[in-house]
Amino acid sequence: MNAMNNEPVILSLGPASGHRPVVMRGPADMAELLPYLLGFHPDDSIVAVGLQGPDLHQGGVIRADLPDSPAQWSAAADETAALLVALSERHGGPPVQVLLYLCQDSTSPHAPPAAEGLRPLADDLRAAFARRGVAVKESLCVSDGRWWSFLCRGEGCCDPAGTPVRSGPAPGPAAAAATVAGLVPRGSRKAIVGALAPIGPPEAEAQRAALERALAGTVSREQGAALLDQAFAEFAAGGRELDEERAARLLVALRDRLTRDRGVEYARPAELAPAERLWRFLARRAVPPYEDCAVPPLTLLAWASWVAGDTATARVVLGHVLRLAPGYLLAELLYESLNDGLAPQALMTAVEAQRRRREAREGREAVAPVDPPEEAPGQGPATGAPAGRRRRRGGRRKGGARLAAAGGNAPEGGTRPAPGGASAGEPEPESGPVAVLPPPRCAPEADRSGERPARGVRLGRQSACASAEARRAEADQCRGTRRAGRGGRHAR
Repeated sequence: MNAMNNEPVILSLGPASGHRPVVMRGPADMAELLPYLLGFHPDDSIVAVGLQGPDLHQGGVIRADLPDSPAQWSAAADETAALLVALSERHGGPPVQVLLYLCQDSTSPHAPPAAEGLRPLADDLRAAFARRGVAVKESLCVSDGRWWSFLCRGEGCCDPAGTPVRSGPAPGPAAAAATVAGLVPRGSRKAIVGALAPIGPPEAEAQRAALERALAGTVSREQGAALLDQAFAEFAAGGRELDEERAARLLVALRDRLTRDRGVEYARPAELAPAERLWRFLARRAVPPYEDCAVPPLTLLAWASWVAGDTATARVVLGHVLRLAPGYLLAELLYESLNDGLAPQALMTAVEAQRRRREAREGREAVAPVDPPEEAPGQGPATGAPAGRRRRRGGRRKGGARLAAAGGNAPEGGTRPAPGGASAGEPEPESGPVAVLPPPRCAPEADRSGERPARGVRLGRQSACASAEARRAEADQCRGTRRAGRGGRHAR
C-alpha cells in the first residue's frame, strides 16, 4: 500500500468553489479529483501539486506538457520540480510533500498500459524533488480512465491493468463534494485548444488571400480602433462573423499594442459573451502561414474567459499562446496573475478606470475648439491649406504625422512584423489599459483566499513600483518571473 492511504490531503479548489476545502483520502480520490483541481482533463501532461504545512493543504499546482522524447524526461523533471518549489516559496515556503500525476492516453486499443513506459519519468521526478528536499507523497499514472500508483510495491495490491478512475456512473464522495462546490471540468485540454484551430477549406483560401493583402498594406491606429469598435458592436448585436477583408484588417490591427489593449476593455458583464465570440472568430481566421496573427485575439479570449469565471479555458488558452509566441508579454502577465492567485476583479478595477479616462479624453478631443480661419484673398486659412481645412489648437493636425508614419503596427514580442508597419524606434504613446499584477516584494504577502493587494502595471510595459528604488530593485520580477516556465511548462 502507499503512504497516501494513511492521512488525508486538504484541497482548496479556488474561488469558484468559495474556497471550501475538499478532503482527499487516497489515490482513488486523487485520480478522480484531478480534472476538478485543474478545471479540465489534462492529457499528455505532468501535474505536480505541492502540499503545505502540517495539515498537508494544497499549495502550488504545476501542469507541464509531457515531453515528446524520453531523452528530455530528466530535464523536464528538474524544471517541473524547480518551478513548483519557486511558486510555493512565493506563497510562504517550499512544499512539505508533493503529489504527482503523469497523464497519457493510449495511442491504439492494443497498446500496453502507459504506466509501463512512463515509470522512468516518474523516477526522474521523484529524484528531482528529493534533491530539493521534497518527498513525493503519491505518484500516479492516469490513462484511459484508469490509474496506477508508481509507489505501490505491495504484492497483489494493485491490478496490473489499473484501477477505474470512477467505479460507477455516480461520482465518488470527494468528486461529489467538488461538484456541490460548483466545480465542473470543461473537457480535455486538447478539446479546448482544438476548438480554436484555424478554419479549413474552402474558406481558408479566401481568408489567406485577405491576410496577404492586409499585411502588405497598413492599418493605422485610428483605423484599427474604428474597426474594433464596429466589429464589437456587431457581435454585441448578435453578429457571428465578419467578411474576410475586415477580419484580416482587424487581425493586423490587433498586432498594435494599444489597439489590442482597447480590446481588453470589453470586459463589462454584458460585453463578455460577445467579446469571447469575437476573439474566437478572429483567432480561427489566422490561417497558415499566419498563425501568429491569432496570438492577440487568443490572449484577449483568455482575459475575457478569466473575467467570466472560466479559469480553465483561460489557463489552457494562455498556455497555447505561449507555445505559439514564447515571450508574448501580455500573456505572461496574465498567466502570472492567475498563478499568483490574483482575482480578476482587481485588474478589472484598473481597466475600467483607464477606459473611462480614455472615453473622457476622446470626448474632449471630439469637441476641442479650433482656431478661426484667417483667409487670405483666394486662399483658405493662413497656413495656405485648401479652404475648409481647419487646424487644431497648438498646430497639431488630427491624426498627427507620427501616427500616420507608424501605420498602427507595433507588434509585441513573438509576432511577425507587418510590411509597412511602425519603425523600430517609434515611441509608444503613454496610454492604454492598466493591469494590476502582484509583485513579489512590492505588496504584502498573499493569503490563501486568492485575493491579493494590487498595483498597477501597464499592459505591454513595465510599470513603476512604489518608488524609484523599488522599481530599480524589482525590474526583472515586475516584468515576469520564472522564464523557465515557457515552452509548455506553466503553472497550472
